[in-house]
Amino acid sequence: MNQNSTKKQRFLCIDVGNTQMVFGLYFGSDLKAHWRLSSNHQLTSDELSWQLFGMFSQFEHDPKALDGIMVASVVPHLDDVLKDACIQTCAQTPAFVGSANVKTGIAIDYKNPKEVGADRVVNALAARELFGAPAIILDCGTATTFDVISSDGRYAGGLIIPGIEVALEALSKRAAKLPEVAIAPVDTLIGKDTVGSMQAGVYWSAVDGLNGIIKRLLNEDGYAQATIIATGGLAEKLKPDMPSVQYVEPHLTLKGILLVAEKHFKHG
Repeated sequence: MNQNSTKKQRFLCIDVGNTQMVFGLYFGSDLKAHWRLSSNHQLTSDELSWQLFGMFSQFEHDPKALDGIMVASVVPHLDDVLKDACIQTCAQTPAFVGSANVKTGIAIDYKNPKEVGADRVVNALAARELFGAPAIILDCGTATTFDVISSDGRYAGGLIIPGIEVALEALSKRAAKLPEVAIAPVDTLIGKDTVGSMQAGVYWSAVDGLNGIIKRLLNEDGYAQATIIATGGLAEKLKPDMPSVQYVEPHLTLKGILLVAEKHFKHG
């Protein structure tokens, strides 16, 4: 057998969010390395190029040995910066989910499909591939989103609400005497000091609110048997008090980007 025919393709998958950029280096379906950088709006392409080069060096991988780079971005300001950095470091231009020449393979039932964030599209794609349909994806990031996949595998729509950490940050900024605190699971409902009261209030309002939305979604026609998948930075913290969540997939977005990369660079 030709040795080249068994070589795993190597893709760099990049999820550009409002708070962080997540990079995933895949050899075939294996996530060999992943790292996070701040989505600094002041970042230059030269700075990002050096950071990319350093990360590839850390994992002893030649950045110019990639078979493709696929990006899902919700921060348009950083798209050109990222593009130039990839050209400098990897000697190739990345493809972007949402571009006219990049096909995702999932139909979108939005009035204007282009309004759906690239991260939500690839989350839906990955969830459908991994768990089938219907499915409901809860993504706990800067914004908290629900994405719904219909029984016939289409992106049916969803909900967008303020992220839990965003709400907590707004509370401390708008109320002069309230400190900044981190969200954390709490055993008690009734706080005994200011920090404890804030943590209990934010945690239980988030958990009960999200559980309530899931219950409503499951009561929608056609979704009683939907699989519930959670992803995002806070998913693991919330899972113990969210019994309806069946799976936590921390790299769901990267997996979705990989699926698009495999399709695009095979036929592109």
